[in-house]
Amino acid sequence: MVIEPIIKGVVARSAHPYGCRAAVKQQIDYVKQAASIKNGPKRVLILGASSGFGLASRIALTFGGSQADTIGVSFERGPSDKGVGSAGWYNNIFFKQEAEKEGRIAINIVGDAFAKETREQVIEAIETYFEGEVDLVIYSLATGIRPDHNTGNKWVSSIKPIGDSVTGATVLLEDDSWLESTIEPATDIEIESTIKVMGGSDWESWIDTLINNESLADGCKTVAFSYIGSEANYPIYRDGTLGWAKVDLHQASHSLNLKMAYFNGSAHVSVCKALVTKASVFIPTLTPYLIALYKAMKDNGTHEGCIEQMQRLFATKLYGQEIIPVDAERLIRIDDLEMDANIQAQVKIMMASMTADNFKSIGDYQAVKKEFMQTNGFELEGVDYTQDISMEELQALAKQTTKAK
Repeated sequence: MVIEPIIKGVVARSAHPYGCRAAVKQQIDYVKQAASIKNGPKRVLILGASSGFGLASRIALTFGGSQADTIGVSFERGPSDKGVGSAGWYNNIFFKQEAEKEGRIAINIVGDAFAKETREQVIEAIETYFEGEVDLVIYSLATGIRPDHNTGNKWVSSIKPIGDSVTGATVLLEDDSWLESTIEPATDIEIESTIKVMGGSDWESWIDTLINNESLADGCKTVAFSYIGSEANYPIYRDGTLGWAKVDLHQASHSLNLKMAYFNGSAHVSVCKALVTKASVFIPTLTPYLIALYKAMKDNGTHEGCIEQMQRLFATKLYGQEIIPVDAERLIRIDDLEMDANIQAQVKIMMASMTADNFKSIGDYQAVKKEFMQTNGFELEGVDYTQDISMEELQALAKQTTKAK
């Protein structure tokens, strides 16, 4: 079969395995020539390792100077009669292949990160491959649903404003159409559920599990990722359900920092820039901002993707210096280039004049769309997209990963 891109709204329903391989190699090539991570971690657990910032972190720490061994946890689907599988499934496999070529340990655990069984498998992997300890824990889970395994119920997140409705535009990647919509404010239950899914309680629970199993090394750090953004997206982000969940995440970092101090370590939240990821494309009204931001930052030579962000985070913020630089709220601001006053002024001008008729030309929509395609293995140079690929060939790759029992 020839694998072609299938997009429904802002969701990719197909992925190209060898395009994913090319994307992983492209990121590896970048970190190998970038400013090196000095005195970095050697045994790293990444919760949410298969795409976006989680995958970029794994690549940066393995190939960008630290030479780390890694355990990556993700919930992805492989090839079946329902399709070829998700991009994250193949990212895991091809990352492992490249890491092992350079003598690094790369364990892929595919399972529900909220489940007790997955946690038990992670602890077992730490005991087996890392002599019982990790020195960095990255929390990068991006999901809309969190099961409560104690009750059998589920918390479902809602990306909505709080208090007042918000009207804005979203670009549907399926047909490149500009869609104006009004989003009604969240209910109290929706706010609470979003905080449960995207806040800090699960991050803290994971660290507690690792502490209780004596799995944290002396000096261990933990970091989670967040976003604040500018006034342009405050109504749907900072002041909405997502923003409230991120505040909860930020607060969790403070309590975790006290716990990590017992191991001479620390806990931080890194505020990242707005980027095209599997999670971000779902945020209503964010696309016009991304279109303007990409153009402004590219014109100014300061644009970064996930891999550039993560390499800079570990090389200049978390490692290689005595004191981790933070703002007044103890947040690491790796979004500093996005929040530059000149960049934001340019974005504001573009967004003020952006319409359904001109958004493709006034900003850099093509870059946004291409980045979305590439996260799913399409539109990468050097890949033969006319190649006939058999299901047997894809299923054979499944041996490269490990499912949670």
